Amino acid sequence: MFKRLYNYCKESYEELVHKTTWPTRSELFNSAIVVLIASLLIAVVVFVLDFTFQHLMEFVYPN
Repeated sequence: MFKRLYNYCKESYEELVHKTTWPTRSELFNSAIVVLIASLLIAVVVFVLDFTFQHLMEFVYPN
């Protein structure tokens, strides 16, 4: 049982070190910028929809 666990850990390490392609710093930075812009865009869209529906509901159901 311990030998299987040891082999699993050893194979996982070998795959991470030798077979995995890691992004460069610039690729990682560019991807982070894309995610940030997309998140901000989605937040603005949700805000506009919420604001619109809130005022629509206040128009339909006045106090």
